[in-house]
Amino acid sequence: MSEPHESFTDEEYAFLRHVRFGELPPRVAPEDRATATETEAPRDRPEPVGEHEWDLRGGG
Repeated sequence: MSEPHESFTDEEYAFLRHVRFGELPPRVAPEDRATATETEAPRDRPEPVGEHEWDLRGGG
């Protein structure tokens, strides 16, 4: 009932990627890379709030 599945070659996939996304930018050399530095504390938790604000959020 189902038709046979046709698979692309690596070259065909590379061509389709090029058609869809265009040419990649040039690779950055290791000596041109910058190291990332943290400027703010990570925000994995919400800011602490006072009891009054929780009352406002809860409708109380």
